[in-house]
Amino acid sequence: MREIVCWRKQRPAFPLRMQNLFVILGTNASGKSELGIRLANHLGGEVVSADSRQVYRGLDLGSGKITPAQAGTVKHHLIDVADVSEYFSLAQYQRAAYSAIDSISGAGKRPLLVGGTGLYISAIVEGYELVDVPPNDQLRAELEGLPLPQLVERLEKSDPIAASRIDKSNRRRLIRAIEIAAAGRAHSAAHQSSPRYNCLQLGLTWPRELLEERIGKRLRDRLANGMIDEVAGLRSRGVSDIRLDKLGLEYRYITRYLRRELATIEDLSLELGIAIRQFAKGQITWFKRDRRIIWLDPFRDYFQEACDRIREWEGKPPCFEPDSGGSVLCKGHSPF
Repeated sequence: MREIVCWRKQRPAFPLRMQNLFVILGTNASGKSELGIRLANHLGGEVVSADSRQVYRGLDLGSGKITPAQAGTVKHHLIDVADVSEYFSLAQYQRAAYSAIDSISGAGKRPLLVGGTGLYISAIVEGYELVDVPPNDQLRAELEGLPLPQLVERLEKSDPIAASRIDKSNRRRLIRAIEIAAAGRAHSAAHQSSPRYNCLQLGLTWPRELLEERIGKRLRDRLANGMIDEVAGLRSRGVSDIRLDKLGLEYRYITRYLRRELATIEDLSLELGIAIRQFAKGQITWFKRDRRIIWLDPFRDYFQEACDRIREWEGKPPCFEPDSGGSVLCKGHSPF
């Protein structure tokens, strides 16, 4: 179950000395990880991963984790920092990411936050002050058996303000809010956002048809390279099917295939491909809410465009002058 948090957004003016942070974000199969590595090499920086599954050891092919060869070119942080059987909360991620970003800057290098988990990115960019309540498995098991109206009634009794604001059709959010209230914390408390960094957010994705082609190719490649064996190995090492299902997408559907709930590889590829495409749509929906994101043009040299966007943002001249073939400092591109 994904962690639900509460905050009140507040966008104060940036302090004069607020540290700069470059954010490279995008959908699955967009090429954001490779772009982040190239930029880190070019800028003399290090990458802080913003991926909710890459924090776990053993989730490699299924999470789209960088290869050992890629890891050898640029130092990455917040990858392989937790055991897959552990619960790694958003608040834990935020604290670790803050520490990594500050450490990179303290060493005189440039930090780049790179990933596609929208909530992770927002937690850093906005500086959410989070309600850090671990999951209560016993309570969750009890709540899962209750119909939706009873969940709403229970939340109204334990935290009326949260109940007045929450999506009452979303079981997951209702259960999390009840869980927080049961821990003696107010899910509805007026938590403020306190941004720590001055962020330049650069986004990368593709038009729908091309993105779906890229997702399909990446899925075929990962299946051919042993993704099913990866999930089978996790099961053999004691990772439960329930846990694998909660990890979603590749781990959920391959577990179903190994349990023979999906009869063939073709069935697996079809069902998983649909789920990944739907997930990518959700990523786009999340990122569309933030109008500060500058979307790079995937049909041009988006590495060069990113470099020039960074230089422009820092008040430096572009590396190259615009020419008749296309503007280096272009006005921007939106895939939406």
